[in-house]
Amino acid sequence: MSRIVGIDLGTTNSLVAAVDSGIPFIIADAEGQRLTPSVVNFPGAGAEPVVGHQANRVRVIRPEETVYSIKRFIGRRGAEISREEMLVTYPVTGEGAGPVQVAIHGRNFTPEEISAEVLKKLKGDAERYFGETVTKAVITVPAYFNDAQRNATKKAGELAGLTVERIINEPTAAALAYGLDKLKEHAKLAVYDLGGGTFDLSILELNQGVFQVLATHGNTRLGGDDLDKRVIDLLVGKIKAANGPEATQDLPMLSRIRAAAEQTKIRLSSETEVEVALPFLTPTFSFSYRLTRTELEHITRDILLRTRNHCLRSLGDAKLEAKDLDQVILVGGQTRMPLVREMVSEIFGCVAADGNPALTSASRRGPLLNTSQNPDEAVALGAAIQAEVLAGGFKNLLLLDVTPLSLGIETFGGLMNVIIPRNSTIPIKAGEAFTTAVANQPDMLIHVLQGERERARDNWSLGRFTIDFEPAPKGVPRVGVQFEIDADGILHVLARDIKTGKQVIVPMKSAVDVNDADVQKMIEESVDNAFDDLKARQWIEAKIRAGETMAATRKGLAECAREIEAAYREKVEAALKAVEQVLAMEIPRTKTGDANKLKEANAALDEATKPLADLMMDKAMEALLRKRGMIK
Repeated sequence: MSRIVGIDLGTTNSLVAAVDSGIPFIIADAEGQRLTPSVVNFPGAGAEPVVGHQANRVRVIRPEETVYSIKRFIGRRGAEISREEMLVTYPVTGEGAGPVQVAIHGRNFTPEEISAEVLKKLKGDAERYFGETVTKAVITVPAYFNDAQRNATKKAGELAGLTVERIINEPTAAALAYGLDKLKEHAKLAVYDLGGGTFDLSILELNQGVFQVLATHGNTRLGGDDLDKRVIDLLVGKIKAANGPEATQDLPMLSRIRAAAEQTKIRLSSETEVEVALPFLTPTFSFSYRLTRTELEHITRDILLRTRNHCLRSLGDAKLEAKDLDQVILVGGQTRMPLVREMVSEIFGCVAADGNPALTSASRRGPLLNTSQNPDEAVALGAAIQAEVLAGGFKNLLLLDVTPLSLGIETFGGLMNVIIPRNSTIPIKAGEAFTTAVANQPDMLIHVLQGERERARDNWSLGRFTIDFEPAPKGVPRVGVQFEIDADGILHVLARDIKTGKQVIVPMKSAVDVNDADVQKMIEESVDNAFDDLKARQWIEAKIRAGETMAATRKGLAECAREIEAAYREKVEAALKAVEQVLAMEIPRTKTGDANKLKEANAALDEATKPLADLMMDKAMEALLRKRGMIK
């Protein structure tokens, strides 16, 4: 096979890596730089975009034509972007269901197009190094990227002239870079990945050379950018307090402050105090402030604490305790921050590489805190290892990821029917057969959902499409629905009319309509609302059952009016009324009621209508025999 490179398309920095003579390495650019800032400058007037360090240098003086941290917006829609996010990164545009866009020099650019420029730069660096054309790549994404974000990343690769051989999760790639495939069998590890814009916590297990993701949890909008924003807000406030200018109203000035904030944050990982110097913010005003590590930790601690619940939930999903882990590895440049390492050690009860507690407060021995790899480079190196596997090398190694949220379709009554449960190993294929709930339906709507709640309305909508078929009585048509998640984690949905073989296949390419910030809330809400959700499902199912039984009963009373006695009719009608009374007690706001009472009323109606059902069966049989001429 031709050469395949591994690419870490990051929020802050991006890297390209490859394997040579069995050793993975980062490919440096012409200037010897191994990290390429994910920054793109559009000079205008027909000039080619400028990418990387050169673009980063002009970001302060030409912020209106320079884009950064675009990964936070890839695969998303305008309605999902909050004002706070726009202030964290480059201001973007987009309304409603429309795609996110960045307007520069009178032209709108999508996040995929901007990301493609970064990928083109990395592709060119690899081609310069190898002296040959490079057309294939493995690209990494956060484990919690949804289907639309993965598709958008793949599209960015294609726009850059790359065939994307595989999309793999960043934590899984990092585990490979740490050489954890050489651990003992059934070794379990946690990958804590905190980058510029995203956070993931994944639990992996090694079994006979196979890495399997047991669970993953995270937030695609939590990272170093958010810490930068806190420092920016602090400096803007200090400038204003010193009778300085209102920096938020001046984009070039705000860009200078942003650059200073980022560099100060980075330096405070190795220093305890840094002077922030911003001379001549205006011709008559210069600013200086000494920021300590203690103050930085104070203003950012709450952001970092948000990673704790993801860690604990991932452990819970994997049915493990922290002491069951062998190692915890740190990935992402933000994990260099001492407070991050302190928090991780406290959460997991880690010990340092020398066997001593990583925290003086640690009271028990826990997993090893592995910081042996460069956290900025680990993901790209892992991608290169996976690329080598696909190219025919490293034959004894395999990656098996999982889907982080359940996938299914909406069924009658507004319920979610799960087809692929969360934490299912991918690639995977699964399906079920469904039928119609209404007589003479000409088609069936397939509403694809992602989430953990019982009712469709509480989950993400991934898309809708219809399949046509011949109208028939209720329950007669059969439609097979199959979900397939490929090795890139991308979902393809197939619906087939079982009678005719007619089918529709839809890759879920459109962006998710629900704000993906809610992804971390999805599981929390499923736990918090588990009891209420279960009651709602039981009520809806009992209500559907009641509707079907009542309709059949009324039909029977009408058809058999001459054959049944008045006393029996009164008995059946009383049972009908009892069901109606329970249904009338439904709470309008929640659309729920007492499912147990409704089940009891349904059961009483079933019992009362047994003679009626037998009579209807006899009449149907008699009609059939007459039709066939067997009786007169």
